[in-house]
Amino acid sequence: MKDFRTLTVWKKAHSLTLEIYRSTTGFPREELFGLTGQMRRCSASIGANIAEGCGKRGNNEFQRFLQIASGSASELDYHLQLAHDLQFLDEASYRALYTRLAEVRKMLSGLLMKVEHERLMTKCQVLSAKC
Repeated sequence: MKDFRTLTVWKKAHSLTLEIYRSTTGFPREELFGLTGQMRRCSASIGANIAEGCGKRGNNEFQRFLQIASGSASELDYHLQLAHDLQFLDEASYRALYTRLAEVRKMLSGLLMKVEHERLMTKCQVLSAKC
């Protein structure tokens, strides 16, 4: 098990989620259970899945939860675009959130590659020991 709080990607995902919550407070009231809720849920899901993956044993499960977090980041990417197109987010707010999200996505991708490499190396070591 890993402590998710030590991962920079989790810290940045958590910070992004807090900013999404702040940014969506100005959305129209009728969007509370629509776009506002969706953006809040998928942004929180990024950090939550990183945390859950850290609580699992082994890199296979950790990798799976990182992939889910990555999917949630893609979902948030679309919702940011939609909020911008509906003029719920001005250009500056959209760009700032998008830039932060892009950084989280890049970090998730790098961590996924690292975990995959470690998983494959462990598998090779196990196979070599059996020979």
